[in-house]
Amino acid sequence: DQYVLVADHALGDPSWLVGRLVDATAPVSVHVLDLVYVQLPLAAALVGLYQLRHVVVERRFPGHHLVRTFLVIGLLGPAVYMVFPVVGPVYAYGAEGGQWAAAHLWPDALPSISTPQPMPFDGITPRNCMPSLHTAWAVALFVHSRKGSRAMRYAGTFWLVSTLCATLGFGYHYGADIIAGVVFALTIEAAMRSLAHGWDRSGVRLVVHGTAVFTAFLLSYRYLPEEMAGHPWVFGPLLVLATASVVHHYVRTAGRWDAKAAPTPQPEPHPAQPRPEPV
Repeated sequence: DQYVLVADHALGDPSWLVGRLVDATAPVSVHVLDLVYVQLPLAAALVGLYQLRHVVVERRFPGHHLVRTFLVIGLLGPAVYMVFPVVGPVYAYGAEGGQWAAAHLWPDALPSISTPQPMPFDGITPRNCMPSLHTAWAVALFVHSRKGSRAMRYAGTFWLVSTLCATLGFGYHYGADIIAGVVFALTIEAAMRSLAHGWDRSGVRLVVHGTAVFTAFLLSYRYLPEEMAGHPWVFGPLLVLATASVVHHYVRTAGRWDAKAAPTPQPEPHPAQPRPEPV
């Protein structure tokens, strides 16, 4: 946590900012965000069912489905938890951490930026922050809702924005976890689409791009946190631009895939004109 806290200074310490905003707008914001955060599986189930609406007519399941991406995110995410264990600011620097917390400051005041050190914690609190899987799942839900109705698209956008606010505002994640979760989700989504429709050069490039950015995030959080905190106007935009590059690459590549998969409209046959009767 100390490493991510120091690195997160390059992003402006968003957990502290959103945490104070949620406290200032409580209890309405707390109730709404808590409902969204807890009911993410229900929202995913509704989008998944919507994707199956043509199964009876087409007599086949869709090749690429939200549930597949959700499951792979849930399978791969815990492996990263073991490599990069983080409990989150509400535990490491807030009242939820009890005697194990380094300080009881979240979200009222930022801890002093100093050289990060390994931080022992209790054996109960899960180290499940890096990357933010709630963010990754919300991103996957948002992506899959894009092909739904207008109401479905609005709901997907609302769920994504609210989930980001909840993960930060409740102190469960740092900003560094959030952008890592976005890259993690889009990389897995690209791999799942490539598996469903066949690997091509664009799919391989996208997965390699996402994997490289995600790995660079983890390495920089661990080995360059002080440099990142000391030069936030350099590293902050770099982190955002790296995330945006993966988002842009995914949107561009997915647009090409959708254009290839779209059926070519066939001209409607014109009815034959009746021949004139001979006089």
